[in-house]
Amino acid sequence: MTTGTDRTGDEPKPDETAIPVVEMRRPRWGDPARVTELPAAAAALAGDATEDRGVPPESITPRESTLPAAVRADLEAVVGAGYVAASDDERVQHTRGYSTPDLLRLRAGDAVDAPDLVIYPADHDEVVRILQVCAAAKVAVVPFTGGTSVVGGLAPDRAGFAGVLSLDLRRLDRLVEIDEVSRVATLQAGLRGSAAEALLRDRGWTLGHFPQSYEGAGIGGYAATRSAGQSSAGYGRFDEMVEGLVLATPRGTLDFGTAPRSAAGPDLRQLILGSEGAFGVITGVRVRIRPVPATRLFDGWRFDSFADGATALRRLAQDGPLPTVIRLSDEVETAINLADPAQRGGDSTGCLVITGYEGGDQEVRRRRDAASEVLVDAGGTALGSGHGESWRTGRFAGPYLRDPLLDAGVLVETLETVTYWSKLHELRASVTAAITDTLTASGTPPLVMCHISHVYASGASLYFTVVAPLGADPIAEWASAKTAANNAIRAAGASITHHHAVGRDHRDAYHDEIGPLALDALRAVKATVDPDGVCNPGILI
Repeated sequence: MTTGTDRTGDEPKPDETAIPVVEMRRPRWGDPARVTELPAAAAALAGDATEDRGVPPESITPRESTLPAAVRADLEAVVGAGYVAASDDERVQHTRGYSTPDLLRLRAGDAVDAPDLVIYPADHDEVVRILQVCAAAKVAVVPFTGGTSVVGGLAPDRAGFAGVLSLDLRRLDRLVEIDEVSRVATLQAGLRGSAAEALLRDRGWTLGHFPQSYEGAGIGGYAATRSAGQSSAGYGRFDEMVEGLVLATPRGTLDFGTAPRSAAGPDLRQLILGSEGAFGVITGVRVRIRPVPATRLFDGWRFDSFADGATALRRLAQDGPLPTVIRLSDEVETAINLADPAQRGGDSTGCLVITGYEGGDQEVRRRRDAASEVLVDAGGTALGSGHGESWRTGRFAGPYLRDPLLDAGVLVETLETVTYWSKLHELRASVTAAITDTLTASGTPPLVMCHISHVYASGASLYFTVVAPLGADPIAEWASAKTAANNAIRAAGASITHHHAVGRDHRDAYHDEIGPLALDALRAVKATVDPDGVCNPGILI
């Protein structure tokens, strides 16, 4: 959807380092001082509904804490009393993540999942000691960096535990080391993505990892969820950037990544990447870095149909040259995104492809020219750099749209999956039909948009955005639609997630995807490193 009008009057900044670290205030996204007006297309979806911003978070009272006083005293002995918090506000601000159901619950004043206590360790050793205290006292521990999970990854099982602790890593916020010869940086897990990028850019380096949650997400969360950013075609997903990592567990420390591409047994990093806190707490990563690109060029292209655009993307993914950024919007998403000629301009029919190129000036221009030849040969029409630059500079404003839409009585939610190219169109059709049929039957007919967000030689990710009127019970209605979509994904043989992770929302479908023997193997790992089961219980496994 279009990014709307930012009433601060500031123009979009030229690169991601201009995006500051902000202290977001649940249940709203981003900088609390920023107000976003709905663009015309989004306002039309909202209609004349009366604005309802929900219950103010400062007036929400969480459930009474069940954590024993003796356990709190033990935790204070580890980090100091000043770094243990139990105020209503601190607890509410660590409640759940940023899925639309999470936000709807908090907007209704429901903080039943609030942690009993929030703790702020200073280093890895303190994290290990906290986990040991909690294991002995049977207290569940939820790792927290940016808190931007959209799959229920911050709402652990409470039954059978003496309480729930939110372990906020914000004090682990250092760029520890840059090995410029090897092009590897060591980052603490509590660094927010935008802060890490700014620190690296000061030294001439970049991660090149820019997910749409960039304004709120953290380094530890990137690793724990196998995050993928907009530039994954050029820089890789975050898990592909990770050379090594350090994990704190109730039984001690795991440190993986002695050297690149080691053949010393199975790659145990892969047990931790994507583990969502179920095995322990990631406290640091060693990641591949790149020089800050000298040139960045973004273009827009028009294709007559989604099928034509997908064929063009497949050709680039398989035979090259591959842009740093490449994405294809379907006909519905294109019509919405290009509905305001003042912002985007041009024909809003067909399907929009965005391509971006980063690197040295000559290399970027060579790759752009070569990719453009492929796109023209595949039936694409060049729209110029205006469309590409508009998408690039407006991308991180997109999440700000959800709050005013919810205020206006419009549900907005997303889901994503990944499959082989040969199954792509069948998957898109079946998921779209599942969502449309389910929400229409509940009396809230949706608008379902889809884009290809990440491409590989063998397949691609499909990312769906769903917009519908808020019904009488929107949480239950969306749960039914999400279940139908999950069933369609699994019936098509696709993966239940590409980069949003598993959490609680995808857990059953994930178990079906990997099968009972693999699930037993994961449970055996958890029993080894977390025998008391206190690490984010109920998430993933």
